[in-house]
Amino acid sequence: MAPSPEDHHKQPSTARTIGFFKTLGLFNNIPEASERKDFYSDIIRSLLKVDYIDRGRVFCTLKVNAAVVNIYNTLHGGAVASVAEMVGLACVQTVAGDKEFFLGEFSTAYLAAAGLDVRKTTEVEVEGSILRQGRSVVVTNIDFRIKESKKLAYTARATYYIMPAASL
Repeated sequence: MAPSPEDHHKQPSTARTIGFFKTLGLFNNIPEASERKDFYSDIIRSLLKVDYIDRGRVFCTLKVNAAVVNIYNTLHGGAVASVAEMVGLACVQTVAGDKEFFLGEFSTAYLAAAGLDVRKTTEVEVEGSILRQGRSVVVTNIDFRIKESKKLAYTARATYYIMPAASL
């Protein structure tokens, strides 16, 4: 028999979990300005600088600041995924011409952390490249390296399907 909701909140493990969520700010209200359309995308775009574009390759620099870090003061996983998607899309655009496409699969490996440094701006080099291009599919790889050490921090793979998609 499952415990009642009242008993459930009295369990030590539940209390610890609620405490953890509170440290994340889960129960806090978010600022009204952050509810406007494209707010998050605007933050990410403001931190990403395009350094070089070639056919099937895109190189960018990402600046880590307080807006995109987690409670551990490292680059938030959602920010990593968002940047990887943007850079992957840009790679596909260099080869797809006027064809439309959409993201079908996406994975990210978080290998190390890019931390927020109050003494200087932490920069991450982002390199996107095409692994495979076919008539209806393009697979991209996006690597994130900490600029100062060249250490690989994150890597993502995204598969884009070129329209019209095959009939299922």
